[in-house]
Amino acid sequence: MSLFRAETRRLTKRRFTRFFVLGTLLVLAAIVVGMFVTNQTVTPERQAQAQAEADRNYQLALQSAAEEKTRCQAAQGTAEAANYPPNCDEVYQPTTEDYQAQWYMPATFIFREQFGIMVTTLAALLAVMAFVIGATFVGAEWSSGGMMNLLLWRPQRLKVLSTKLGALLVGLIALTVVVSAIWTGLFALTANLRGSLDGMTSGAWQSFLLMELRGLVLVLAAGALGFGLASIGRHTAMALGAAIGAVILFQFGLATVLSLAKTPFVEAYLVPVWTSAWMDKSAVVTDWESCNYSSTQGCEPDTFTITWPMAGGVLALVLVLVVGASMWTIRSRDIT
Repeated sequence: MSLFRAETRRLTKRRFTRFFVLGTLLVLAAIVVGMFVTNQTVTPERQAQAQAEADRNYQLALQSAAEEKTRCQAAQGTAEAANYPPNCDEVYQPTTEDYQAQWYMPATFIFREQFGIMVTTLAALLAVMAFVIGATFVGAEWSSGGMMNLLLWRPQRLKVLSTKLGALLVGLIALTVVVSAIWTGLFALTANLRGSLDGMTSGAWQSFLLMELRGLVLVLAAGALGFGLASIGRHTAMALGAAIGAVILFQFGLATVLSLAKTPFVEAYLVPVWTSAWMDKSAVVTDWESCNYSSTQGCEPDTFTITWPMAGGVLALVLVLVVGASMWTIRSRDIT
């Protein structure tokens, strides 16, 4: 049996892998069901109901305003006059713009406007899954001694580790592509039955396809990152500990320190912003401490745009460092 086939079999046969994938799929299924149940199709009858409800609330507001004006006029010359404006004509009068029918419509799934958020959600959940599976795939073998036995069979350290990483990435590609296709189909069905597919031109479909490809890259990067960290520490806990430490120290701690120091563009130091820039093609961060004054716009803060090539470059750099370090350590350190 070839080394790649053996590693692929080992990955797919692990109970942890199967259960974690199943758990992730159940979470995704719950999201789809929730979106289907909570959205409704906008029909002419429902639009008429919303308009009637808006008109009814508008009439109630008019009645309430008239009563308030009457109380204002009756209070003139008494101690209660202080609770009202000097001129009772200044009492708030509702307008039809305050009671628009669209505000009384049920939630409806507009595919072109809302599916992008669903793609990001899918990528985030699959990335977490990939990180944990990647870490446990190699970390469990280091801690159990399985890696030493494998190297006795194939005493080629770099080849063994790179093949194991390759099997992980191929498995993640297959899973992500299949799940993404089903995800897209289910939400297209949801939009067809509980919303709208209007505006979905070939360009719009292509844009979502490219977004899903960026999501695939994010999943692969997360898997490789978890794999590399666990390989460096030779234990699953190394990768999970590094992830927890990064969240606590570099996200909450660093953000707090930078905010207290009034550092410009604090959000640019946070991982979620760079992830958003990668998935959405750009992300704008604002320096709220700055002020560019103009007579027409007033005080405008400075902004900084993070583009997806910038985010991709940072992601590639982190991967090269972590995966490269894992390859260097297995080549230079003792196996035991």
